[in-house]
Order: sequence, then C-alpha cells, then structure tokens
Amino acid sequence: MTRPKAVRLALACLPALLIAAIALPACDYIPRGSTQKNDLATLRTVTITITGKKSYNAWVAETQETQMLGLMNVTNAELTPDRAMIFAFDRDEYRSFWMRNTIIPLDIAYIRSDGTIVKTYTMEPLNEIGYHSIEPARFALEVRAGQFAELGIQPGDHVEIPPDLLD
Repeated sequence: MTRPKAVRLALACLPALLIAAIALPACDYIPRGSTQKNDLATLRTVTITITGKKSYNAWVAETQETQMLGLMNVTNAELTPDRAMIFAFDRDEYRSFWMRNTIIPLDIAYIRSDGTIVKTYTMEPLNEIGYHSIEPARFALEVRAGQFAELGIQPGDHVEIPPDLLD
C-alpha cells in the first residue's frame, strides 16, 4: 500500500524540521536583561573607511560568540565617535540584527563583499524587531547612532574592507 503524496512529503521534510526546532533556540541563548558583553580589549581591531567620509577603529566580531554579543551592554563612553564594530561573515547572505540588551542607539550599515553599502538603519536601544539587510551582505558595521545621517552615509557608498577580512 502506498502512502498519499502529502504524507510522503511530510515525512521527507520531518528531519529538516526537527533540526530547525533544535537549532533555532540555540541562536537565542542570551536572555533578555543579561549583562553579558564582549571583552572589547581582547577583540582585534581594523581600520574601516567609508570612502571620502569617515574612518573608524573597528572591533572585529568574527566568531559566533562575538557576533551574538556584538555591542550588547556597551556604553557611549566605550563606543566613542571614532569606534565601530564590524561583523565579518563568510559570504554574502541576507542578514538581520536586533538590539537585545543593547543599551545605546546604533547606526548599522549592511555591506556587500565588494564594499558597497546596501542598507542603513538607525536602531533603537533594546528594540527586538529585526533590521533586515534587504539584499545579501557579507558585513555589518555598527557605529554610534546619528553618524550616518550627519556624514551623509547611505546605500551605494563604498567601504574599504581590509583584505584579511575578505579571506
């Protein structure tokens, strides 16, 4: 006796659904209100330049842990106007960030592998809505809120990505 097509399809999808059900909660392991933060002094830094507009001394978030913590619980005293955090991923993909446990407002720029800014936002502290890249991006650059508007930084601008972040 053969099973109906819908049952066969459901059984074929079951392993993928089980993996997703197990893996997705792991992405959310830093609870709301946590005081965890990156030890900024231990992160390597690079110079990130938005061509013709601004250079930043940027902390590099390149591991899953440093990317998950990002700038959570970092203060304005730590994130001075010349500092930033660059999130470096392996490839261009659709990205989404939120502001869980991030206590200061931030600007974010999503950047393709070729250095082109594809989307910017100003993100509100502690806001857990998703800020989406709208097209694939390999990098995300976070800076103190208001700088992108003040400097006229917008989609289409070019960011000079250090070669070691492209490897």
